[in-house]
Amino acid sequence: MVRPPRIDPVTDALLRHAWRSLGGAPDAPRTLRPTGPSAGLLPGRHRTLPMMVAAVGAATLAAATLDQARRGTPSGPVTVDVGHVALAARSERYAHGPGTGGEPFAPLSRFWRTREGWLRLHTNYPWHRERALEVLGCEGLPDAVAQAVARWSGPDLEDALAAHGGVGAAVRRPEEWAAHPQGRAVAGLPLVDRRVPDRAGQPRADDGATTTAPRGGDGLRAAQGVRVLDLTRVIAGPVATRTLAAWGADVLRVDSPRLPELPAQLTDTLVGKRSTLLDLTDPHGCDTLHELLSAADVLVHGYRPGALDAFGLGGDALAMRHPHLNVVAVSAWGHVGPWRARRGFDSLVQCSTGIAAVEGDGDGAPGTLPAQALDHATGYLAAAAAMLATARTVHGGMPTHAHLSLAATAQWLTGAGTDPAPAGPPGRQGGGALRGDDAEASVGEHLCAVPGAASPVEVVAPPGRLTDLAPGWASTTTYGSDPARFADRPRLSGRS
Repeated sequence: MVRPPRIDPVTDALLRHAWRSLGGAPDAPRTLRPTGPSAGLLPGRHRTLPMMVAAVGAATLAAATLDQARRGTPSGPVTVDVGHVALAARSERYAHGPGTGGEPFAPLSRFWRTREGWLRLHTNYPWHRERALEVLGCEGLPDAVAQAVARWSGPDLEDALAAHGGVGAAVRRPEEWAAHPQGRAVAGLPLVDRRVPDRAGQPRADDGATTTAPRGGDGLRAAQGVRVLDLTRVIAGPVATRTLAAWGADVLRVDSPRLPELPAQLTDTLVGKRSTLLDLTDPHGCDTLHELLSAADVLVHGYRPGALDAFGLGGDALAMRHPHLNVVAVSAWGHVGPWRARRGFDSLVQCSTGIAAVEGDGDGAPGTLPAQALDHATGYLAAAAAMLATARTVHGGMPTHAHLSLAATAQWLTGAGTDPAPAGPPGRQGGGALRGDDAEASVGEHLCAVPGAASPVEVVAPPGRLTDLAPGWASTTTYGSDPARFADRPRLSGRS
């Protein structure tokens, strides 16, 4: 008798933690089958690879749960190739298409010495660069920025940047984050904070129980025909909706014409979706958005807590106007605490939460994880939350609102402990090698070509598979080129 591969204890503990927080069936993690060697992949002090395998595993288990709910028969074991996961955690570096190539971080998006420590700026978007330079009062030349930053304390500069609409984060030790008001607020949050809004729009905790008798399956596979409205940007949210599209969902991404997205990120995360532009500050655009919400089954958004209130899309108002929707919200710092409305990115959350300090080289200089793993892991967990919520509604359960954050994911990662420092220098700006020649030689087998409206793109294929079903993308699109409507597909069974 051939024994199934065993999950290493760290990955198993991370997966079970995530699965409990997602509200999945307790025995489901036993069906996960990891494959392939893991030695040397995503090296660093933190357990980045186990976290990524757990996050992808949770998303794949959620796809199996939804598949079973819709077909009425179990999907069997799910498999996750560990090497494939390591590549998917850095998918933006392997995407080839219009606008790709070069260093993913802008020249000023790096660590800078402050008066008493370090701070990292994020200036990939032009408007964030302009606001940072306004706060610093200097030109955008490295020497000038270095001199300006050196006059500030890290906490004072990060506060000044936040107040001016810029983005930066002081590097803190783990114990400093634990004592920080936002660190204490995040420590009180579950990894996935799920609520079932009642008829008055006031949320109550979701215990995972359904409220009516199961309605039976509709015979469709995984997320096929599930309509997902995608109001996300950058990496975490787009990875979530890209994953839903890979399992068959009809995903429509909506962006503002005022804030164009970076071309390289679109190549990697627009696959499987359609894309439209809506100005929510225009009454017609806002009305169109509510029409889309009425037709959608799931909303995934990456707006900071409170940012959607002006458009009638705050939590309570959204639950009242669109009570049928499952909602998944992704933020940087969490939906509670003094930083809940603050802008943030993976590289900055690494700084604040102590990850950058621990990954440093021992002489005080900070380091980074070998991938934007907080973004990617949060994205897979958000996709899992959406699919499990959809499975519950297929069986007659109430729609769920779920909140995830990069800071909570960082807490999940740091709670897994650390390993001795790997050989070689740490990653300084978010790069870091996968493993070397062996890992790079395996890239080709996990890439796929996706036809598009303008030209095909090549991206890392979606990881994970069910016994008889693998995720995949049939096509991609050109940013902002599609009408603001869902495609004609089978509707989700059990939708009220």
